[in-house]
Amino acid sequence: MSRHEQKEVPAARPLPRGRHGLSPDTVRASQRDRLVEAMLRLVARRGYAATTVPDVIAAARVSRNAFYEQFADKEACFLAGCERDLPEMIDSIHAAASGAGDRWREALRLGMAAYLRWWQERPEYAQAYFVELPRAGERAAEQRDAAYRPFLGMLGALAARARLEDPSLPPLRAAVPRLIVYGATEFIASEVREGRVATLTSWAGDLCHYTAALLAGPDQGIATTPSA
Repeated sequence: MSRHEQKEVPAARPLPRGRHGLSPDTVRASQRDRLVEAMLRLVARRGYAATTVPDVIAAARVSRNAFYEQFADKEACFLAGCERDLPEMIDSIHAAASGAGDRWREALRLGMAAYLRWWQERPEYAQAYFVELPRAGERAAEQRDAAYRPFLGMLGALAARARLEDPSLPPLRAAVPRLIVYGATEFIASEVREGRVATLTSWAGDLCHYTAALLAGPDQGIATTPSA
């Protein structure tokens, strides 16, 4: 599915016209939601560089003043959109993996399926996050690094569970969680760039195999220098 063929994500519903009795906080929250949704949709379709603040304001149906009350600039709005729903995604992974009991490979399988399905169901978000976020500047790179931290933690915890289940496994190498996160992220990004977001879940088996092999750490007889 190409960028232009992706299914449109509906905008947040605007507030009623005239006197509506809503609190200022409710009004600001509605405006913020509409702005970040408009930003993500436009960036997914046009690219980050081609998206302007006036475009976002028009799509969100808010005033220029309302935009700048919420965000310092275009980048701040885009970054807010990219990070807004990540806690929901993390929760969905934990919820899926909780059905595995003490079986770490089953937890990995369930969590990976939930992760890929989450992105597959949000093609415009996937386009904005995986393709456009790396192009949005230094602050975007810092935010993406911060977004990796929960996944590094999850992989470390999964590796610990694996060693409780099988004490014969070698110690986890320090670089392994980063190798998994960066490698899997770039693989998914390549699928999104090629317009294949609708089939992300088809790669669950391969990504699980890749992740499990690194977490279990078989040496395969290769002589290496242990990491510090």
